Order: sequence, then structure tokens, then C-alpha cells
Amino acid sequence: MRKVALRNLAAHKVRLLLTLLSVVLGTAFIAGSFVFTDTLQSSFDDIFANQAKGVDVRVAPKERQSLGIPNEDVDKIAAMPDVRSVAPSVNGPVVLLKDGKAVQTGGAPTFGASYLPPDKAIAEPDKFLQGGPPSKAGEIAINGGGADRAGLHVGDRTVVLIPSKGNIDVTISGIYDLPSNTGGFINLLFDDAQARELFTDGQHVAFVDIAAKPGVAANDLRDEIAKTLPNYKVQNGDQVREDMKKEVGDALKFINYFLLAFGSIALIVGTFIIYNTFSMLVAQRLRELALLRAVGASRGQVGRSVVGEALVIGIIGSALGLAAGVGLAFGLSAMLNAFDLGLPTGSMSVQPRTIVVGLLVGVLVTVVSAYAPARRAATIPPVEAMRAEFSSHDGSLRIRTISGAVLAAAGVALVVIGAQSTGGNAAATVGVGALALILAVLLASPALSRPVVGALGILVRPFGPVGQMAQNNARRNPRRTAATAFALTLGLMLVSAIGMLGASAKASITDLVDKGVKADYILAGPPGGIIGVPLPAGDAVKSVPGVQDVVAFHVMAVKIGDDQVFGTVAEGPLDNVLSYDLLAGTRALGDNDILVSETVADERGWKVGQQVELTSLDFKKYPVTVSGVYKDTQLLGPLVASTSLYNQVMPVNFRNNFIVLMTAAPGADLTAMRANLEKSMEPYAVVQVQDRDDFKGAQGKQINTMLAILYGLLALAVVIAVLGIVNTLALSVVERRREIGMLRAVGMQRPQVRRTIYLESMLIAIFGAVVGVALGLGLGVGFLRTLRDLGIAQIAVPWGQLVLMLVGSGLVGVLAAQWPAIRAARTPPLAAIADI
Repeated sequence: MRKVALRNLAAHKVRLLLTLLSVVLGTAFIAGSFVFTDTLQSSFDDIFANQAKGVDVRVAPKERQSLGIPNEDVDKIAAMPDVRSVAPSVNGPVVLLKDGKAVQTGGAPTFGASYLPPDKAIAEPDKFLQGGPPSKAGEIAINGGGADRAGLHVGDRTVVLIPSKGNIDVTISGIYDLPSNTGGFINLLFDDAQARELFTDGQHVAFVDIAAKPGVAANDLRDEIAKTLPNYKVQNGDQVREDMKKEVGDALKFINYFLLAFGSIALIVGTFIIYNTFSMLVAQRLRELALLRAVGASRGQVGRSVVGEALVIGIIGSALGLAAGVGLAFGLSAMLNAFDLGLPTGSMSVQPRTIVVGLLVGVLVTVVSAYAPARRAATIPPVEAMRAEFSSHDGSLRIRTISGAVLAAAGVALVVIGAQSTGGNAAATVGVGALALILAVLLASPALSRPVVGALGILVRPFGPVGQMAQNNARRNPRRTAATAFALTLGLMLVSAIGMLGASAKASITDLVDKGVKADYILAGPPGGIIGVPLPAGDAVKSVPGVQDVVAFHVMAVKIGDDQVFGTVAEGPLDNVLSYDLLAGTRALGDNDILVSETVADERGWKVGQQVELTSLDFKKYPVTVSGVYKDTQLLGPLVASTSLYNQVMPVNFRNNFIVLMTAAPGADLTAMRANLEKSMEPYAVVQVQDRDDFKGAQGKQINTMLAILYGLLALAVVIAVLGIVNTLALSVVERRREIGMLRAVGMQRPQVRRTIYLESMLIAIFGAVVGVALGLGLGVGFLRTLRDLGIAQIAVPWGQLVLMLVGSGLVGVLAAQWPAIRAARTPPLAAIADI
């Protein structure tokens, strides 16, 4: 039986290749996901292995949103008897400008930091490749990678943009080496006094690194400091490095889960193709298997022979998939580097876990997919199987259709229930409903295929008898049609839902801007929000001719109870640039007044005139009065505070413009005004002048980038689905060999045979697309309803995209049928009729 199984595989090389492809593609994506994220993790580990060198203890705030360590506590640490030296950390985000343009670093940051001379530094001294460290204000040293990217040399003059200060002129004093590959990261070292002026409030530092005196154990010093300063996070050097690795590991987990989700989708799609393939193969070989039974093979041997074939395919496909996964990870890294995302690079990391998981998943999926057909082949009586002219062995669809209907009802109910509220629990409820609906479609699609394909028959009616024959072929075996189409159904369901997400996000932004923003022009910083619009940029536009109102918006970080909240502060006449609905109280803000959103007021039980308490980053309490309650809007967030309160709560180095809105004076020439605005922003290379349409377009561009990534990942599932159609049609041609030969013998021409296969494939593909789009629309609405709190208030359907998807599915069906149709048309009539 082993020989029979192996020789059967060797005798059908094309069939073997098509089945292998399904396993290879699904396994490759999962293996590639692991290799890519493991490689990134390894690269970051190399970076962090060189961090905090020489540091015995680090003292940092317990919370991220904090002003840092007060200078008096730094002095207290330095005075401790077991402390040899302290190195306060002073740093902040900056933008490096060269010839008036920002030096782009992709996703990698650009930071400024204080330089500490060797006698004060704890870590190993920086190794300078050229020049030396900064010795006075106006000098900076830059890392080698940053210098190469910017094209800067020792002695060059350039400009650095500080978000809270504006532009400062600097001279390159030296270029130093970073001990590991840091991708696009740029680090600028300033004179310590100037760095403190630029990046601190003069009273705090970010954290403190400490070196112990000779003979003092790091852990003992750590415990001593922790006892003296119990309100801080006190760690030894190893703990600091492990925390850094863990933070990056947690961030990479999201990427890994994201990629694995799409790998799983590809594998699920491949599973149905493999199942469909083995079902057809077993059906076509029933007479062969029955003959084996008749000459003495047991049921178990027959079943094991089919499963054995699947095992061989699973092992080969998984091994090839692992190799392809490494190539996929390499290609993904190369693509991201081509897009200049600034990621660190390193040698490919293939962990034993990746090999084990890849092989297990590929083999198990293939064997499990083949088990049901193998079991069915083993249970059919030999005499009955040998009498069967064709072996579809279709049983009743009643039980699975009823089960599908029950699951569909449950799924719809869960989606509707989940859509009534927002948040994680609501999304999880919709997710469970989505799973139930997917299973319902899987079970009920054979029964569904006959009426839907019948309705789609109108598309092939112009082709006359050939079209009718194609429709009959698509309806003849509903199980096979449903299984073939389900792969495309799953892929297009996700594409439809994601398309709705993108369209709805854009529609929500458009609605928000059209209804809420009165400004004629907007100053916006680079994506990400770390830099924003530098404070001096907001002041510079006030003197531009034609400008009437300039309202700079700031973000104020405070705590309400134990919850971190980011409030909005408008420096200027808010009502002149934004529209919002006031539900109670007054729009006027005193120095210690706030406006709160309807949701915050309801959750906290706050009323107009009530005095409440906010906590600042340095844990000071600020009593404020609720002067008004406004209707929830993403434009203002949870609360609005006065400029006076903002200046009290936020230290100077934390202040920045999130965005700046401007209105034109009556009768002003908007075109000339824009030209003047753009000229005034030339010193601030990262700031863009936008009108409302530009602003909406910029937000839409970010959404399109996200969608492009999702569609690119989903394309793998669609490719596998197309391979499934090719595979199924090719096997279907083999199954219908005598039928096709008979049709050729009675006068059917080769072009008519090809056309029949084309049209049949088109109907199957459109059936899968129609079901997928319908399912995606329903689930898309359900999920979008749960995202109302995140600003997606409008639900939009990309009808044009959906129509293109349906048309494209028909074309995909025709393209997938090319090879099977040519093979069918070449069937020799007499040989096919005589074939037993």
C-alpha cells in the first residue's frame, strides 16, 4: 500500500504540484512572520545589549507620563556614601535640518541629548570617528549613521528644530560611533548646559544612571536607593536592559500576531483547497480503491494510503514553505528598507520554534484535510464503487443546511447585540458572531450555490447552449462548487470589511472637518504627533497679511482620579475656528475652568458649576470648575482647558502646538494668503500649510497606506483561492473526460469546450465573491458600530470598489480556467469515450 500511495503521487505530478502550492503558501506566511519578527527582535537585542553599559543602578519615574526626577533628588542620590557617580539623562525629540529640509529617517526617531565628558559619564566614553564632543552652546556631535544620512561633516553648519523652542543654529563638532546597527536613528549630542535649557524645565531630568563605588554590589546599592526614594522605579543595569527588550518584544508581538492572522487566513483558505482536492481525487479513484479492496486490502489500509499521500505532501510542502518563509521575511525586510522606515537590520534569525511550528502546522492541516475523504473512501462497499460511472457520492445536504441556518441565526443575533454598544467586549461579541456566520456559510453554501448560480445564469445567457451547459456544470456538484468558491468568499469577505473600514474612516474625517472646522487654513506637523507644530511657527503666522484668527491647539496631559486624560487647550478664539454643540453651561473659560464632554460628565457625574480636581504630571492637585458640557466630538476630546491652566500644568519643555487653525480676514485673497503662509513656514521644514481639503486628503493618505498593507497581505489568500479554482477545474476536467469526449464526438468545437470551462469558472468565482461581499458588508457594519467611540461615526460603503471586486472575480475565474480549458479542449473524443 505504501508503494501504491507513492507511485500514485509520482504518476500525477501536476496534481501534486497544485496541492503542494496550497501548503507551501500557507506555511510560508506563518514561517515568514516568525522569521521577520525574530530577526527584528534579534537586531534590537543587539542594540540593547550595548545600552546601560557601566550602569549599576537606574532611578526613573514609575509612570511614563511624568516630569522626571527633581534635581534635588538627583543631588540626594549623588551625596549617598556608596555612589561613585551619577549621570542625569537629558534628552528630547528634535528635527535635523539640512539646507532647509528635514533629514528624513523613516520610522526611526531623531533625538537630542546632553553630552557628558568621560569623568562624569558612567557608560564607556563615546568613540569619535572625526572631530570631538561639543564644548559649548551651538555645537553638536552626531552619530555616524546620522551624518551619512544627512551628508554632514565636521565643521558644517546646520539647523536643529526644537519643538518647544524653534530653530537653533549649530556647528558639527564631531562624528561618533554607535556600538550597534541602529537603522535610521539619529542622535545629536549637545553641550550639557544647552541640553538642559532645551529639553528640561530646569527642575527635572528624565532619569538618573548611577555607578557604585568600588566594592559596592549593584543590588545592594539598588536596595539602598529604593529604600531612600521609595516613590521611584529603581533597577540594576540588567533589569534596565531586560525592560528595554521586553518593551520592544511586546511591540513586535503585535506585528507578529498581525502577520500570523493573515498567515492563518491563508492557511484556512489552503485547507479548503486541500480538502476539496482530496475529495475529488478520492472520488475519481473510487474504482481503483475498490479494486484494491476486492483483492484483499482492508478498510484501514485504503484509508491509511490516502492519508499517507497527504502526509508526504504535507512534509514536502511544509519544508518548502519554511524555505519560502525565510525568503518572504528577507523580501519584507528589503521592502521596508526600500521604503526607508529606518529599522535596524541584522542577519536572518530562524529559531527552532519556527521550524517546529511550520512543519507541524503544514503537516497537520494537510493530513486533517485528507482524513474525511480517506474515511469516506474506506467505507464505500467495493462492488458499489466499481459500478459507479462517476463517483460524486453526494449525500443529502439537509442536515448541514439546517445546521448552517441555525448558526447563521445565532451569528446575526450576536452581531446585532455587539453592535449596540462600543468597546472591546462589543467587538469580541461581534467577532464571535462573525465566526458563527463564517461557519454558517461553510455549511450552507452547497444548498445556497444552486439558487445563486441559477440567478447568475443571466450573465451566461447570451452564450446560448454553451452558457447553459456551464451553468449546469456549476450547479451539478454543489459541494464541490461551494468548497471551490469558499476560499474566494473568505478572502473577499475580509477585503470588503476592510474596504468599509477605510471608506468609513475617510467619511467620518470628512464629516468631522466639514461640519466642525471653520478655519480657512491649517498648520500641521509630520505624521505621528511627536513633533507637532513648533511653538514659534504658530507665532510666525500671526503677522501674515490677510490672517484674522490664529488659534494654536495644545495637548494637556492630566489625571482624573487614576485615569490618564489628554485635554485640549485652544490658545485663541476657539468658537471662530471650530463648531461644537454646547449642551449646558457657558463657552467662556476662566483661568481655572474647564469644559467637559458629555461622556466624561455622565461617567463622572459632573454638573455645570461643580468643582473637581485634576492631577498634573508632577502629582500636584489643581481644583477646577466645570463651566460647560459639550456634545462628544473628536475635535475636542474629553475636556477643554484654559491657556492659564495649561501654563500651570505643563512645563515649558513639554509645551507644543498639536495643530494651528487660521481664518482669513473678510475680503482677503486666499491664494495670496496661502503663498505668504507657506513662505513664513519655510524655516520650519516639517510644517505643512493645508486647506480643509488638503487636511482631509492627508488623513485619507494615511488610511490608504494602512489599507494598502492590509490588501497586500490579503492578496496571498486571494492567490491561494485562484490556485484552488485552477486545481478544482483541472480535476473536474479529468472527472468529466468521457463527457467532454462525447460532446466533442457529437460536434462540439474546441473553442466551445474552452468557453464552457471559462463560463463555469466565472460563475463559481462570482458566486464566491457575491457571498463574500454580502458577508463582509454585514460584518463590516457590525464592527464599525463598535468603533463609534474612536471617531468612526459614519458608515460608508465603497460601492465602486465592491463592483470592481465582483467584476474582477469574474475575470479571475476566467484566467484561472485557462489551463484547464485548454486541457479539456485537447481531449481526444474517441480515446475519451473508450476510457474506462
